[in-house]
Amino acid sequence: MKIDDDQVYVIGTACTPFQRLAETSFKQLTRDVYLQVLADAGLQDGGEIEQAWFGNCGMGAVGQSSIRGQVCFTQLVNEGLFPQRAPIINVEGGCATASMAFHGAWKDILSAQSQLSLAIGVEKIWFPEDAGITQRIFDGGIDQLDRQEWMSYYQRAGEQAGKAFEPDSGKATVFMHTYAMQAAWHMKTWGTTREQIAFGAAKNHDMGALNPKAQYRFRMTPQEVLVDREISWPLTRSMCAPIGDGAAAALLCSGAFLRQQSPVVQERAVKVCTSVLTGGKYRALDEPSLSAVAAQRAYVKAGLTPANISVAEVHDATAFGEIFQAEMLGFCEVGKGGAFVASGATALGGVIPINLSGGLVSKGHPIGATGLSMIYEITNQLRGEAGERQRQGADIGLAENGGGVMGFDEAACSIVILRR
Repeated sequence: MKIDDDQVYVIGTACTPFQRLAETSFKQLTRDVYLQVLADAGLQDGGEIEQAWFGNCGMGAVGQSSIRGQVCFTQLVNEGLFPQRAPIINVEGGCATASMAFHGAWKDILSAQSQLSLAIGVEKIWFPEDAGITQRIFDGGIDQLDRQEWMSYYQRAGEQAGKAFEPDSGKATVFMHTYAMQAAWHMKTWGTTREQIAFGAAKNHDMGALNPKAQYRFRMTPQEVLVDREISWPLTRSMCAPIGDGAAAALLCSGAFLRQQSPVVQERAVKVCTSVLTGGKYRALDEPSLSAVAAQRAYVKAGLTPANISVAEVHDATAFGEIFQAEMLGFCEVGKGGAFVASGATALGGVIPINLSGGLVSKGHPIGATGLSMIYEITNQLRGEAGERQRQGADIGLAENGGGVMGFDEAACSIVILRR
């Protein structure tokens, strides 16, 4: 491949299996994924890493805030696996946390402040001995200083959507209820059906069955999805991401650094076309989301269009998310996402395969690690290393990751475009 000095490259990615890991610590997950990303980049140790961005949401809920990354890397520094005195910047942004870490590492290289930078996301949200910990982690993803603002917003929106906002039903987090309201509005406005949502969920469960890193590794039919336990109408359990733990990471470098690496490392490197972040707001239901804004900015910066994208990973905390984001990313017309997904357009072999990892509903969603797990999947697709999930001829990939909630927007959204 042609190496450009002014470009940023991913030379290593890694992802642990996403599972419920009650006995595995934050520090152990950090060690596991860090050693994996070094190995993937062909490095014996991290001695040349100049900066790290550590993403996490859950550690504060168990008493460790402020210096999360430094704490998790202490032993790795002591063992000479991570450089002494290298700065670690702690990042937290809900489900977009790991993507923010990636964005920081990308800017390190782009600004020429560093030649090699690490982005890592580590998360535990499964605490069977104390469900209150999990609840505190999720509470951080929505305004706790003025709860009445979003309560009033959702109550008004519920009237438009034809689905009342019922946050205290006891069956789900507030986030699942907001996703369900968006799905209900889309159904009422555009004629989207539960069957179309179920088709997308079943497709992703089928893909998760082929992904050794996925939390759920079983196939489902659309009918099985529809008759599963209801979480918040129109969503069933099989349409919603599970609770679990895991970690993911990426090593980003400059063209100059890449030139010094072996031919194998150079051949497997993937170029970062762009990384874009946007912020959420209390938008109207019929207003384009922050992901639509981020995608448009990303396409312009990369000199690309939606038609150039070979494969995508999108934030489907519920299966409706794939329908909605297919519209927001420009893969189909607004209002046509349900039919688009149900046609098989987003399946392996379709026009634009989406969530070949299994998506969040099957791969899993350890919130502070999710964004980098998307980078891991897209990188593997572009390298031709995705096995049975491989999109043949994939050369440009997109990852969309949202985090937190601000009305019907996420609080933050990331779009990353990678190129072989």
